[in-house]
Amino acid sequence: MKRKIEVEGIARDTLYFILEASRSTLPVEFAGLLRAENGVITEVIMLPGTESSSKSALVRLYMLPNMRIAGSVHSHPSSNIRPSQTDLIFFSKTGDYHIIAGPPFDEKSWTCYDRKGFPRDLPILDVDVEEEDEDWFD
Repeated sequence: MKRKIEVEGIARDTLYFILEASRSTLPVEFAGLLRAENGVITEVIMLPGTESSSKSALVRLYMLPNMRIAGSVHSHPSSNIRPSQTDLIFFSKTGDYHIIAGPPFDEKSWTCYDRKGFPRDLPILDVDVEEEDEDWFD
């Protein structure tokens, strides 16, 4: 049984990376997985083989190394940032913190959802995101 990852928030630098990556990949979706360190989402993992279009992104979960994932992130090129049925299926496989970002890709144009698609609070935290030499594999 996998341990649930408790998250207190997302590092501001990590959120800014997500928003900029989402903006720069337009008109196609941006997609990745989220990792947390000490209760803070600090990393976006982009897996090899991920395919994106203007309507969807396909993340190849079998490419994920043996590591714990807090959730996922992807963009919607439209301003509708509610999860689709396909999103909900993906959410159920990848943790409990799922960010969807949409235009204009600023601090107010994203929402975090739980694995069932309900909005959840995810505070933006001003923390230093440093490269650590920790063993983050399970």
